[in-house]
Amino acid sequence: MITNFNELFEELRSRSKKRMVAAWGVDDHTITAASKAIEKGIVEVTLVGDKDKILEVCQNEKIDPAIFTIIDNKDELKSIAQAVGMVRDGEGDILMKGLCSTDKYMRGILNKERGLLPPKAVLSHVAVIENPNYHKFLILGDMAVIPAPDFKQKQAICKYLVNTAKAMGIAKPKVAAIAATEQMLDGMPACVEAALLAKMSDRGQIAGCVIDGPLALDVAIDAESVAIKKIKSEVAGDADCLLFPNIESANVFYKVNSKLCKGVRQAAIMAGGMAPCVLSSRADSIDTKLNSIALAALTAK
Repeated sequence: MITNFNELFEELRSRSKKRMVAAWGVDDHTITAASKAIEKGIVEVTLVGDKDKILEVCQNEKIDPAIFTIIDNKDELKSIAQAVGMVRDGEGDILMKGLCSTDKYMRGILNKERGLLPPKAVLSHVAVIENPNYHKFLILGDMAVIPAPDFKQKQAICKYLVNTAKAMGIAKPKVAAIAATEQMLDGMPACVEAALLAKMSDRGQIAGCVIDGPLALDVAIDAESVAIKKIKSEVAGDADCLLFPNIESANVFYKVNSKLCKGVRQAAIMAGGMAPCVLSSRADSIDTKLNSIALAALTAK
């Protein structure tokens, strides 16, 4: 089982390299993270964008541009469409967002004719957190794509969390359906839907994992809280995956970890498309972008 990013990189080095295509990959963070991923031997990289800008960044960052395949495209929107098309056509295994805005990047992915979203599929954001205060990875969703997931969307998010956990070698991932309380309160939709997911798991309607909920965050990840509250649960205190009730709670959890917790490392990708897509925040560090490339490489087919 992979429990941290060092182990993840070590695992990827033993596998064949994946092909990554960066859409409008003309900025220093994207190019530097991509170069580090190449150095670690986990991907081959194609940068689609203004070649002059790419070469300028390489010169400033002392990166040999020969390590990349560079496709010169001076137009931001056309470079996004070209990068998406390359992945759709099998010329790449991973798509990465460069300097382009998220809305333009998403429009390329969601394009009905040449995008990466299969019919009726649900696109979702999966994040992975390595926190020194927890004994293994935490996998969570959805912090960036689905604002208020309905019950069917929560099932899809759960599927992506479980698939990510299994890619890390966890045979039967433990999923905590998060709410404000572990009490079953019928006036709180998050509690009701968490309980429904847990019962579906009990009866095999959601296979390959064990789900419990509703669980407050403390009892989902803290064994001492579980003991104090006398909760009997296979998931509580040892969750692999955190299924949040809405985008606000997931987003706040992710950013609290990134900004207030020393030693935390993170990664995030979009799942549900024809290929994993790296969608990093403009405020994310080079390390987070590198980790996200690694996560995409691990989950790419």
